[in-house]
Amino acid sequence: MSHEALARLAEERVDHRFKGLPPDADGLTVGELTAQRRNLFTGGFTTPVLALSAERLEHNLRLMETYAARHGLAFAPHGKTSMAPRLFQRQLDHGAWGITLAVPHQVRVARAFGVRRVFLANEVVDPAALRWIAAELAADPGFRLVAYVDSVRGVELMAEALRGSARPVDVVVELAAGEDARTGVRTEAECAAVADAVAAVPGALRLVGVAGYEGEVPRATPERVTAWLRALVALAVGFDKAGRFAGVDEIVVSAGGSAWFDAVAEVFAEIPELSRPVLKLLRSGAYVSHDDVHYRKLTPFNRVPEEGALEPAFRLWAQVVSRPSAEQAFVNAGKRDAAHDLDLPVAQAVRRDGAERPAAGVEVTALSDQHAWLRTGPEADLEVGDWVGLGLSHPCTAFDKWQLIPVAEADGTVVDYVRTFF
Repeated sequence: MSHEALARLAEERVDHRFKGLPPDADGLTVGELTAQRRNLFTGGFTTPVLALSAERLEHNLRLMETYAARHGLAFAPHGKTSMAPRLFQRQLDHGAWGITLAVPHQVRVARAFGVRRVFLANEVVDPAALRWIAAELAADPGFRLVAYVDSVRGVELMAEALRGSARPVDVVVELAAGEDARTGVRTEAECAAVADAVAAVPGALRLVGVAGYEGEVPRATPERVTAWLRALVALAVGFDKAGRFAGVDEIVVSAGGSAWFDAVAEVFAEIPELSRPVLKLLRSGAYVSHDDVHYRKLTPFNRVPEEGALEPAFRLWAQVVSRPSAEQAFVNAGKRDAAHDLDLPVAQAVRRDGAERPAAGVEVTALSDQHAWLRTGPEADLEVGDWVGLGLSHPCTAFDKWQLIPVAEADGTVVDYVRTFF
């Protein structure tokens, strides 16, 4: 990545655009504010404020680095989870092959910060976006982009937009995870037809492998997910026997969200020797922050605990602003602040007068735009003015609500700020 572009993030001025940051920090650069090492709880931060745990973030980065290496996997974490160039860099520093993204705008962000390898987990048929990709490939011989194709029509549209390009765009045929799944080619015959369409436009596109997303397997179980992954591997083997990868340096076989990467590791270990080296590319992304509800239930490390354990790194701090009865309280964080598309936040901690304790008897029951509804039991000790720490579900929709996120050590010292671009 570009160290100059990353350094410019520290030159950005703190102001009203960034919620939760200290009002008296207005006008400081992010670098100047970082150097002050303010405390999240006593340094002037206003509620609600989202923070990342410095220790847990580093733990998760190291864990997935060692996991991928142990299983012989290349790793391209899904960057759309955070859209944070500083986290992209940290993931690359921890051995990532590149960054996975979902739409061309996200690729533009990654390229603005010098990411050299991008896996674009989507079919791109927008001619303006394709022309921009072609220009990036032409301008930088070291830039590599691999994108999905999942239809003959899509291949035709891509080829038309890329006609005359200096370098072809590398593509992988996306195998659907089932009849009721999201995108992807449904049958082996259709996969072959898409591959034939790519072969017919060699100057525009180059077939380099196969890919898909096992998280979309309908009614997913270990058996169903494993069966689909074996079908993906069989597709790669069949393509290779048919000579469809002639001329490439390596064959890409890619899968892996954050719920079934243990199955990916198991099945990819079974890939036989092919005519070219195989890039076994895992794409899990939610691991970087993990969460307290959704992925905490689904993490493969629950099934294989000897591999380690991810740790939830997010905590949203809100303040009790109303205590209308012994059974009810309200804090000043709502849908604008907390991920809520899969699960409600979880009340975890209460701070008062510098002391922190578990949020016993406190439950989040609903979210309004700017309030969380709390049900409080007899054991709940909660007063107006208390800070309540909330654990979140689904990091993919937590990062996008905050543009500048403090990274705090266990004692509250803020040691960094993560800038997001959604």
